[in-house]
Amino acid sequence: MGNREALLQGAKQCLFEKGFTRTTARDIATAAGVSLAAIGYHFGSTEALLNQALFEAVGEWGARLGEAMGAGGDPAAIWDGVVASVRSDRAMWTVQYELVGQIDRADQLHTFLMDSHRYARGELAGLFASRTESAAGDEERRLLGGLYQAILGGLVMQWLIDPQNAPTGADIVAALKLAARD
Repeated sequence: MGNREALLQGAKQCLFEKGFTRTTARDIATAAGVSLAAIGYHFGSTEALLNQALFEAVGEWGARLGEAMGAGGDPAAIWDGVVASVRSDRAMWTVQYELVGQIDRADQLHTFLMDSHRYARGELAGLFASRTESAAGDEERRLLGGLYQAILGGLVMQWLIDPQNAPTGADIVAALKLAARD
C-alpha cells in the first residue's frame, strides 16, 4: 500500500475513533505510518484528506446499508436493516450526525451531505413503494422519500442514544398504522 492509500485508511480510522472535528493531521499521519508532509503532498490539506476519506467511507457504508435494508421484503424488515446498520456501523452513523453541525462551516461537506440526502430520499421512496405508490409522480415520491428519511433519522438517533428503549422495525410499522388512523 502506498502513502496515499495509507493516509486514506488512517484518516478513516481516525474518523471512526475520534470523529471529524477532533482528528488532527498528526493523528492521521501516525495511524498511516507516514510523515505529516505526505498529507500536503498527496491531498493538499488535512481537510481535503478527511473529506476524501469521508466520501469513500460513506460510499462503502452506503452499499452495506443498502444491502441491509434491501434484504427484507416487508417494511418491518427494512427498518430492522437500519437498526442492524446502527449496530454494525455505529461509528459511521455518529460521524454523519457530527457533520450536520459542521455544514455551515464547510461548503464541500454541506454539498456532499445535501446530495447524499437527496439521493437517499429517492432510494427510500423506491424501497418502500407499494404497487400504487410506484405510479406516483415525482412530487409524491419526493414527499414519501422525505417522510421515510425523517423516520430513518429519528430511528437512528434513538438507537444511538438509548438502544434499550429504541423502536424495532415492527414498532415503526405499527406506529405508522396508528398515525394513519388519525
